[in-house]
Amino acid sequence: MTQDSFPHSTRAPARRTLLRAGLTGAAAAGLAAVASPASATPAAPAPRPRPTTPGQALRELARGNLRWRTYRERHPDETPAVRRALTSGQHPFAVILGCVDSRVPPELVFDQGLGDLLTVRSAGEVLDEAVLGSIAYGVLELSIPLVMVLGHQSCGAVGAAVEADGTGEPLPAHIRYLADRIAPAIDHTVEGAARVDATIDANVRLVRSQLAAEPDLAARVATGRLAVVGARYELTSQLVHRVD
Repeated sequence: MTQDSFPHSTRAPARRTLLRAGLTGAAAAGLAAVASPASATPAAPAPRPRPTTPGQALRELARGNLRWRTYRERHPDETPAVRRALTSGQHPFAVILGCVDSRVPPELVFDQGLGDLLTVRSAGEVLDEAVLGSIAYGVLELSIPLVMVLGHQSCGAVGAAVEADGTGEPLPAHIRYLADRIAPAIDHTVEGAARVDATIDANVRLVRSQLAAEPDLAARVATGRLAVVGARYELTSQLVHRVD
């Protein structure tokens, strides 16, 4: 198809004049908008105050969990400004050692955002050298003032350890590794589901005590710069509460 295929109109020059005027005006308006301060990138908001003591960190986690369980989440620290700021460093205020269970993601449970929590997760909160090294990095290199061992209701890893202990049936090799480390926490004073539930708490206490006994962490605990605490998340109520 050629240009001659289009119909001619005696009004075409007038229309072209109007179009040129309109496009020129639109371009000018667009340039003005680009240059206008109102369209400039807004200034980055002031960063949230960061907890610097164990008590402050615990209170911030408690406030976040309250928002979570009452469906008033703020989803903080996800803005473009925060993402840009985090490219130059991070200053998380708590280490959360939690289970791998998909129902207990710490950032959601505590309504925290990018750069707020250093999360380490293993089935049943089991400790090994990689987990210990990750926690130590947070405490010693990032000066995080709080380590929380977070167990949870209906923990499958604890349930598997309790069942294997009761039946003697072998577990796959890597799962056996987890069960062997949970085994010292098994509460044999109760039976059935109550044994699993009691062992969840006992396992949190065991892991917390193991961490608190680590020399580098213990030195900071002794001076008040660090707290190592145990807690549990209830799936039914979404509440996190301390396990002492």
